Amino acid sequence: MRARIRFAKLGKVRFTSHRDVARIWERALRRAEVPVAYSEGFSPRPRLSFGLALSTGHESLGEYLDVDLVPTWDGEAGSLPEVLAPCLPAGFVAEAAAPLAPGATSLQQDVTACTWEIGLAGLPVDAVEGAVVAALAAGHLETTRTRKGVEHHDDVRSAIRHLEVVGPGDGVVTVRGELATQPRGLRPSELVAACFAGAEERRVLRTHQWIERDGARWEPLPLPAAAGAPVRARGDAEP
Repeated sequence: MRARIRFAKLGKVRFTSHRDVARIWERALRRAEVPVAYSEGFSPRPRLSFGLALSTGHESLGEYLDVDLVPTWDGEAGSLPEVLAPCLPAGFVAEAAAPLAPGATSLQQDVTACTWEIGLAGLPVDAVEGAVVAALAAGHLETTRTRKGVEHHDDVRSAIRHLEVVGPGDGVVTVRGELATQPRGLRPSELVAACFAGAEERRVLRTHQWIERDGARWEPLPLPAAAGAPVRARGDAEP
């Protein structure tokens, strides 16, 4: 059986790297005695597959992990969040789990866009609103990216699916943007550099990841409605 787990990463654990997150999940699954299948060879490893990497310092309400379980396991995938909860450090919340259909494609291939909430300091709300209008009206938006030590100037306008101001507060203006991940993903920091000159990036929160196919759109694993609000509140309470 293969199961998909949806989890949140909030608060101080935002400073853990993608590699550290993998180690944390390996340890949690082992402590919870979840029967994970292992690879073969001289150095067997638990068969885990993560979705799109979350940059260190960013938080998320929707991260994903696919786990291969041993064929003899007779448990229910939906019970995994409850089993794993005592074994995860503060800030990691297992929100939902479900079995995957045989032959399901990887998260890396499936996810085509992500929704972000980005806090901006250093600009008044009217300046941020004006920058949003200008960005959406622009036919070309250039940003500088460094690849293999070489700077490249890329047009990122097509990667901005949606952009809006969702509210000011405590000197920070929050914008919500949907950014494409394929064929070349646009990072929140690149969006800020391209659209909001002079702004300082504050809290960055990934709220959704999206799969799009044949005109339909959905999340890799929807979050049960009853579980949404408490998770967000818990993250906001973290320093």
